[in-house]
Amino acid sequence: MNEPITVRLPSLIHRIGSDKTKQAKAIAVQYDCELKRVRRSRNWALIGNAIHVQAFVAGLQTQGDEGFRYLMTKVSVALLEHGDKLEPLEAKLHRLITQNPGVTLAELMQLTQCSLVEARVARFNADL
Repeated sequence: MNEPITVRLPSLIHRIGSDKTKQAKAIAVQYDCELKRVRRSRNWALIGNAIHVQAFVAGLQTQGDEGFRYLMTKVSVALLEHGDKLEPLEAKLHRLITQNPGVTLAELMQLTQCSLVEARVARFNADL
């Protein structure tokens, strides 16, 4: 969940322009993300935690500028693949336990990469 994700943005400057790219780069820094070129190519990448990337998209939407439309749609589509990283660990554990009450602690730990203590606490809270 804390692993950074990378969203590939091919030909970003050609699609939104140089000025918009500079603005988007500054906005990305505000949300603890990094918008940068991939080596010396014309391709760009947005790197950050899934929650920060989602906040970055929300920040672009509040700008109300149509020039960021390509960037917002491209990043939003990429976030769909990382939906599991957008959900907090406690909510994910609770959801897994309620969907399958017979799930073992080992299975919870394997599915969510949590510790034994976190899995036990989630099981205890779900039983209440």
